[in-house]
Amino acid sequence: MNESKATSAGLYIHIPFCTRKCAYCDFFSVTDLSLINAFVDAVICEMELLRDSPLAFDTIYLGGGTPSVVPPGHISRLIKGAVGHFDFGDDVEITIEVNPGTADRQSMLDYRQAGVNRINIGVQSFSNTALRFLSRIHTADEAAAAITHARRAGFLNLGLDLIYGLPGQSPDDWQKDLEHAVGFSPEHLSCYTLTYEKGTPLGKMKADGQVEPLDDDAVADLFKVMQNVLSRHGYEQYEIANFAKMPAKAETADQGTSFRSRHNQKYWTPAPYIGLGPSAHSFVEPERRWNVADLHTYLARLEEGVLPIEASEILTQEQRLTETLYLKLRTREGIDIPRLEHIFGLDFEERYGNVIKDFIQEDLLAIDDQRCFLTPRGMRFLDGIVEMLLNQRTELQKVKR
Repeated sequence: MNESKATSAGLYIHIPFCTRKCAYCDFFSVTDLSLINAFVDAVICEMELLRDSPLAFDTIYLGGGTPSVVPPGHISRLIKGAVGHFDFGDDVEITIEVNPGTADRQSMLDYRQAGVNRINIGVQSFSNTALRFLSRIHTADEAAAAITHARRAGFLNLGLDLIYGLPGQSPDDWQKDLEHAVGFSPEHLSCYTLTYEKGTPLGKMKADGQVEPLDDDAVADLFKVMQNVLSRHGYEQYEIANFAKMPAKAETADQGTSFRSRHNQKYWTPAPYIGLGPSAHSFVEPERRWNVADLHTYLARLEEGVLPIEASEILTQEQRLTETLYLKLRTREGIDIPRLEHIFGLDFEERYGNVIKDFIQEDLLAIDDQRCFLTPRGMRFLDGIVEMLLNQRTELQKVKR
């Protein structure tokens, strides 16, 4: 690898295909699977147009959509194309997202053969009632089978996605789901709160009064259950929604973080990353850009040899500061105070001291070894805490409501 290049960039490939859209999902996807061949050709063209990137990469993440609806041969072609067009070292984390309803034993073996070494299975729940509400295409038994197939294919770094905060979900319901998940000993768990995004079927159901979301206090109770259960089973909460298994014989701090998602951590750093595919975002500080969120336009642009960029922006100093506070406080390590002061030319204590001392007193924030980070309790109130920091106010009741 060329040492003069920037290191540790991530490559994201958005696979925009699903057999059916889930009721809660607002990510860009289509159900016309006849366009898969044309899409793969287009992504290879996009790689060709970007091959002179000065970045050096160490992760590839195939997300979506549902990457597992794409035949494994095409997945292999995309990975080979990425490695052939961009600068990668020897130690590359290659992740694919899999839906239990569109993956079988053979496809898992094919992913391993293609070079995938990390798999993320979108289980969402082990309750068939919950899966039907979320309009997932798989059952709890099929989720269990997908996990078994992945293990037998040789995946030693396996993640599961779960969703909580469903209408009527009790702490006991959520604990049962979590205990079921950890029974498979996944190396990683991502636990996301159910959201009701505008434009989704679930968002419309909420607007029409057909569903009643859990209130904030009930969701906070589920968050606490999640922290307690996963901590008890040896998982480190390294980001608000993400938990990594601590290796049994970790002798150093570095070994203890080996099952964190290397790719996703780039979004919270923020490290540079390039996104390929429709709607994919790229970021090389201070510029962010994003592709068109329309598959036909994406294909047409690349057919003409033109990058399918929808728009871009140069982040202002204040925008960068806002994103740094929000993204870094999501993580276990939190804010590196000296680094923040150096980058943004500010005095952390002078600017935020009055707000932070109240948060510390309320066991929401802590400062240790020149880092400012959320406590386990504070992680439940990230948005409110960041809002108070940005506005330099100390209205704690607003945070804890």
